[in-house]
Amino acid sequence: MTHADRVPEKPALEGLEAKWESRWDALGTYRFDREIATRESIYSIDTPPPTASGSLHIGHVFSYTHTDVVARFQRMRGKNVFYPMGWDDNGLPTERRVQNYYGVRCDPALPYVDDFVPPFQGGDGKSIKAADQQPIGRRNFIELCEVLTKKDEKQFEELWRTLGLSVDWNQTYRTIGHEALFTSQLAFLGNIDRGEAYQAMAPTLWDVTFRTAVAQAELEDKDQPAAYHRVSFHQPDGEVIDIETTRPELLPACVALVAHPDDERYAHLFGTTVRTPLFDVEVPVLAHHLAQKDKGSGIAMICTFGDLTDVVWWRELDLPNRAIMGFDGRIIADAPDVITSEAGIAAYAQLAGKTVFGAKAATVTLLRESGELVGDPKPIVHAVKFFEKGDKPLEIVSTRQWYIRNGARDEELRARLLKHGSDLQWHPEFMKVRYENWVNGLTGDWLISRQRFFGVPLPVWYPLDADANPIFEAPVVATRDMLPVDPTSDAAPGYTEDQRGQAGGFVGEVDVMDTWATSSLTPQLAGGWERDPELFDLVFPYSLRPQGQDIIRTWLFSTLLRAEQQHGTSPWQHAALSGFIVDPDRKKMSKSKGNVVTPADMLVKHGSDAVRYWAASSRLGTDAAFDPQNPTQIKIGRRLAIKILNASKFILAFDGEADAPVSEPLDQSMLAGLALVVGQATKAFENYDHARALEVTESFFWTFCDDYLELVKERAYGEPGPAKDSAVAALRTALSTLLRLFAPFVPFATEEAWSWSNEKSIHRAPWPIVSELITEDAVSPRGNIALLDLASRALTGIRRGKTDAKASPKTVISSAVIRGTTPEVGLLALAAADLKAVGRIDELVFVEGSEMAVTDIVFATVSES
Repeated sequence: MTHADRVPEKPALEGLEAKWESRWDALGTYRFDREIATRESIYSIDTPPPTASGSLHIGHVFSYTHTDVVARFQRMRGKNVFYPMGWDDNGLPTERRVQNYYGVRCDPALPYVDDFVPPFQGGDGKSIKAADQQPIGRRNFIELCEVLTKKDEKQFEELWRTLGLSVDWNQTYRTIGHEALFTSQLAFLGNIDRGEAYQAMAPTLWDVTFRTAVAQAELEDKDQPAAYHRVSFHQPDGEVIDIETTRPELLPACVALVAHPDDERYAHLFGTTVRTPLFDVEVPVLAHHLAQKDKGSGIAMICTFGDLTDVVWWRELDLPNRAIMGFDGRIIADAPDVITSEAGIAAYAQLAGKTVFGAKAATVTLLRESGELVGDPKPIVHAVKFFEKGDKPLEIVSTRQWYIRNGARDEELRARLLKHGSDLQWHPEFMKVRYENWVNGLTGDWLISRQRFFGVPLPVWYPLDADANPIFEAPVVATRDMLPVDPTSDAAPGYTEDQRGQAGGFVGEVDVMDTWATSSLTPQLAGGWERDPELFDLVFPYSLRPQGQDIIRTWLFSTLLRAEQQHGTSPWQHAALSGFIVDPDRKKMSKSKGNVVTPADMLVKHGSDAVRYWAASSRLGTDAAFDPQNPTQIKIGRRLAIKILNASKFILAFDGEADAPVSEPLDQSMLAGLALVVGQATKAFENYDHARALEVTESFFWTFCDDYLELVKERAYGEPGPAKDSAVAALRTALSTLLRLFAPFVPFATEEAWSWSNEKSIHRAPWPIVSELITEDAVSPRGNIALLDLASRALTGIRRGKTDAKASPKTVISSAVIRGTTPEVGLLALAAADLKAVGRIDELVFVEGSEMAVTDIVFATVSES
């Protein structure tokens, strides 16, 4: 039933977001109904928690829309959709934002200050130099992190609501809240109990800016200028061995020379020793298959540590550790013990305290003076490891860190992880190989400890010996009943607080978990693992993990790893991977590149439905170009949303029996074609190809509006009777179907139009099915579908004839001929009355011919043939 008072005089998109978002929230339209939930009825989504630090960008809108259209489709299919939202608010991005926003930096040595007021608030604060940031205590710093992330979370939620995400906002979580701390620490205790977590002193990738360890999954290669320096080592007999290196400043840390075992040039040197330039330290010459015969002089120096290959050589060749790089990126004050000569000690003194670049320059000067630099350095450009959020090359330092086994050194675990990846349904399928390549390429266990502040504390302490030195080999682990716990302020089990830092007492672990160590538990966090067992059993394993393709190696892999370790199963049935957003030059948009576009203004200017349409037009795994100066696809989406409103108003204005039989062949043809679209769209959604579902629906919709509506409107306006009722019933049926097909993509316009004739939300309406559209008395589906197509082509021919004659569309035609094959003219004859009415044709003749065409048009006032 149409409610005329609800249909606006001039439908518009403006204001629909605020109107419907508030009603959906009040009515609980998207609420997960736990009271009626069964495992079989639930579709659960492991929603990616966006980093709550700063602002969302257009890439978020792109990928989260992909998830939302799936959620809406499943809900309309009758599923009880569990669609939570989390906020990933711990870790380096948050700390950096707090530093910039408030003009502060954390110094754990400082005490807590009551009612602390930061020196600066607002803006990005990037103009404040690190040295000018006010140092504050850890607790004050964490409080500022809490304040700012909650503020950012509210802004994010407002934008998500404006975009129309059908999230259940009663199902939210944070990766730093009380529940996240409990879940993350409990999972870590399980890792320790099962022997999956361990502590070790080892070479560690280190970001000197953030002063923290970096995991393999967080690396990014960047091309950097460098230079090869040809340097002379000396044999006891006086022979000179030249090597080439880009890191001459690490000569004090040299522990060996290495060449390929098949390199005949150096075979006679294997097993001998040479002495290093400047520092006169004896080091062996060894063979290893990773040495490259065609790189430099073919023989290389091994230092502790210049790059990851040095780490491999150091470990596999059982070499000593003579690390000289400090955590601050400067050469440490004390020279390695093996440097004993006066000249060597003096040379090292000129490097101590310098940065990498300063030490390199000083070393080159010393080598020139000693005559051990051969020729001039040769400039090159090569790939250097960076922390993905950092702006300085990583160094490798020796530190004590916590690790979780990830299959790098455990073939059985690796095989299980590969099996889970094989069983997972990947969308698109080709993304699976990226996961397999990552698992097969792992070289070390997962480093999870970070030397930061705003994160989940590692729940361990260390006993102190009689000299108050930590006994790292015997950590004291928290018990479950203590969780969540902070070892920097809570006493270790079996100890009292006054024993902290005292001989025979304890010291708390100050490191926190890597943010991925918490984000890898999103299925458990959202599902209430160990907090709400009933809910967790309902939603886990989840139906879907949606995410970006760039974090397969981090988020997807780590989540699957934790699920395998804790539950022995994969955490999801399907994985949907969105592509990147690229700028007009086909470069990936990212905050680090400075080419991102924030979506808030776009949503206001074009409307949320238009932006959603743009996002949904791209298939999973496909990169989408975006030009903010000319957002063509968004403009098309806006035009579609407006047309949906206008077409709905037009159709609902027809009087007639909406439940009458659809008896006219042209009406049956339209519904048969629409039934085909329903089948295609449904299959596409089932295959996680939302873009195909949108494509077939939109294509039919424009034919429906441009041709079918024109063909039948005269009959729908006409005298009461079966023919009129057939048209009105077909139009109403088609409108109901099309609105539901479009609902996952343009939820605001479809809800508005649906409300004009329905009481309940379209987003709780059933997804259309083919049986709604095919009537028993309809002609064969093939012929039925062909009729509308033929009638559309005939209508185009009539329009062209009037245009060529420069006649008005309302000009009357005395007579016209439609030619076509026997089957074509036979079908078209069934739509003769509609063609005559729309074309204002007095006499329409059908003639058999070879190619369909409208000919011999004779106008009532202007004659042309």
